[in-house]
Amino acid sequence: MNATPAAVIVLAAGEGTRMKSSTPKVLHRIGGTTLLGHAVRAARATRAEHVSVVVRHARDRVVEFCAAFDETLVIADQDDVKGTGRAVECGLDALPAGLSGTVLVTYGDVPLLSGDTLVALTEAHAASGSAVSVVTAHLDDPTGYGRVVRDAEGHVARIVEQKDASEEELALTEINSGIYAFDAAMLREALAQVGTDNAQGEKYLTDVVGIARAAGRGVSAHVVDDRWQTEGVNDRVQLAALGAELNRRVCERHQRAGVTIVDPATTWVDVDVSIGQDTTVLPGTQLLGATTIGAGVTVGPEVTLTDSEVGDGAEVTRAVANLAVIGAGATVGPYSYLRPGTRLGAGGKIGGFVETKNAEIGDGAKVPHLTYAGDVTIGEGANIGAGTIFANYDGVAKHHSRIGAHSFVGSHTVVVSPVQVADGAYVAAGSALTQDVEPGQIAVARARQRNVDGWVERARPGTRTADAAARAGAAVGADDTDDLPTPEGPST
Repeated sequence: MNATPAAVIVLAAGEGTRMKSSTPKVLHRIGGTTLLGHAVRAARATRAEHVSVVVRHARDRVVEFCAAFDETLVIADQDDVKGTGRAVECGLDALPAGLSGTVLVTYGDVPLLSGDTLVALTEAHAASGSAVSVVTAHLDDPTGYGRVVRDAEGHVARIVEQKDASEEELALTEINSGIYAFDAAMLREALAQVGTDNAQGEKYLTDVVGIARAAGRGVSAHVVDDRWQTEGVNDRVQLAALGAELNRRVCERHQRAGVTIVDPATTWVDVDVSIGQDTTVLPGTQLLGATTIGAGVTVGPEVTLTDSEVGDGAEVTRAVANLAVIGAGATVGPYSYLRPGTRLGAGGKIGGFVETKNAEIGDGAKVPHLTYAGDVTIGEGANIGAGTIFANYDGVAKHHSRIGAHSFVGSHTVVVSPVQVADGAYVAAGSALTQDVEPGQIAVARARQRNVDGWVERARPGTRTADAAARAGAAVGADDTDDLPTPEGPST
């Protein structure tokens, strides 16, 4: 039999009231994507031709996410009839008529379920020839889960929901994950027979198991040892627990691939992050989104990189970067803020308390201290002095400036954009630069210093400052007297 499923149905219609959130449960995020996003990725790993997502609560928001995440998803709307059985029926109805083969059913709130497990389920289902295969697990505390009831021969006889279970059934530890493989034709026929005569008044998908058994069809259990793959999210506590376990697994994967993560407990790495060999990640670091880290990099402590790229051999310390590129061998930090559009060249430097935005900083160029560099191109080997500000906004529009290669901007300069400083030019410290500077020139854009004698005595009389000035002046006068020549004494 074909071990590739014909379709996967992902159930994502629930309200998730225990989350106590205006955000639909399946759109809460761990590991850099939504719970539903994790479920869709696992479904796609089976290479099924069709993936159907069943929606109801906050439909428009869930559909909007689906369209952005995977535009080929089939959207199925659940009607007013409650229950997982009805949800699957709606999912089937949205698929091509006469669909045959294996149909998998998963959930949009089981984020650690892997594509490998779904593939293994499909293969085991095909090999057994069963009409139904259900993923089960043994839990020390099965509270909240439906129980798997086996017959005397150990075969799956039925599945009972907790609210409908007897005391004897509640003592069972093998639980129904809710993840199934079905023969498509049998599933369609069985669902038509499922009613709502139960404690919840819902159309249970679990009833299909009993119908299949009554028809003499095989029902198999696919037991998984990794209980986390069957764990669903119902509240914020479970969301955090599953997020922490997912992060532990992601960190371990990188460690086994040659990355040193000093303290995985304080390091958060999203599932789409790439990290090269011999990179060291120090405590308190967050690598988020589609961030890519090269080989031999040191990141941390206390660094947050989002959708950013770091080249081989770079060092990033106590910094925040978003949609930024850090070149090979470059250094960033501490306490730097790289906003979108920042590109730091190879061997370049963005130092302490520097903020950049839409800044193209060339190879070997340095922006070392206490600077705002927004909407600027800084050429290769240029040096930007401490306290420089690129005044790029005039209250209406943003303007761009350029600092040429191997040029030097002195400390405490304000560059009033747009300004062009040519290659090989200087700007004197303390300048307020408003005009272009040609190659080889030094721009001095500051007023001449003027010292006004006696100003403190006249303008601030009686203050401590005036008293200090008087004492200092007297001391200077005494020093001047000491320097006078000593009169000669009488001759003898």
